[in-house]
Amino acid sequence: MAHQFFFNSYILDSLPSPETGFDVVQDLSEPRLRMYITQRGVKSFFVRKRVNGHDKRIIIGKYPETDIEDARSKVSEILDAAVQKIPNRRKKISFKNFVDLYLEHKVRRGEDSLNKLKRAIKLHFVNLMDKNIQDIKSCDLQRVLDKIAGRAMALRMQELLQSIFNYAIAMGYCHDNPVDDTEKIQVVRRERKLNKSGLVKLLSAIKKEKDVNLRSAFLMLIYGFAPKTKIFKMRWEDLDFNHDMWGDMPLSGRAVLLLQDLPQDGEWVFMGRGRFHLTDPRVAWKRIVTNANMPYVTMDDVYKFMMHALVWNPDKDNLRNNMNDLIDELFA
Repeated sequence: MAHQFFFNSYILDSLPSPETGFDVVQDLSEPRLRMYITQRGVKSFFVRKRVNGHDKRIIIGKYPETDIEDARSKVSEILDAAVQKIPNRRKKISFKNFVDLYLEHKVRRGEDSLNKLKRAIKLHFVNLMDKNIQDIKSCDLQRVLDKIAGRAMALRMQELLQSIFNYAIAMGYCHDNPVDDTEKIQVVRRERKLNKSGLVKLLSAIKKEKDVNLRSAFLMLIYGFAPKTKIFKMRWEDLDFNHDMWGDMPLSGRAVLLLQDLPQDGEWVFMGRGRFHLTDPRVAWKRIVTNANMPYVTMDDVYKFMMHALVWNPDKDNLRNNMNDLIDELFA
């Protein structure tokens, strides 16, 4: 039986290699997701599925090239595709109309994130919209990808096209995926240089922010152990100060003290414009990191640093204690 725990980068990075053969570990958050660790230290996400009486193991991707959340999100799609028979080829459909089907049936995002994705599709895939999806060739896609500024964005659009055409194959509109014949876009991973001393400097710069709402939101990036989108969408109704909980997640002691000092006069904890929640305060953040002399640090860097350093525990009280111990260790 595979050893089970909640997959996070802190643990996966520390997993030892077996002396012979390979080890298998299993994710408690998505139990169908597993990982091979070979004696050479190669770590690969995979899923198992019994198809036509045979045990089928499907590799999702190698870690850390494949992110944990990406691997979790691909499990259902891969397992569904493993048992589906490719239907007969259907009538022709335009790329635009098929993308609408794809967004409706395959994409699960919040409203803000979905609108952002739609804008990117409209911007980058404009030359594909009127073509029938069956008639699109790899050279058409290569021209589209070559025009996208920024290799990171080009890679995301290439991966999106891969998923769209995989769905088209599953639905019977295509036989082959033209993305397979495009040049794989290589992106050099940005080195995240945030460390303990840098986080202390950043905390000092945040505390000097004059806007109370922004200052509190940025402090919650440190004390809240959650990504920025979730922090900025925090609602008062989801907070339980009697048990120091935020939904099903425990709150650190400093997070509780911070939140209890804020005025509870609306739906959202961190208000933005037009009585809506805070969305993307990039101008204020740029001011913070500039004052800290760390212009390369993003809001996501803060969350990832804290989660990498946090010792995960499925027991909520123990997890809260680990949160408090980490914060005390960093800022004592």
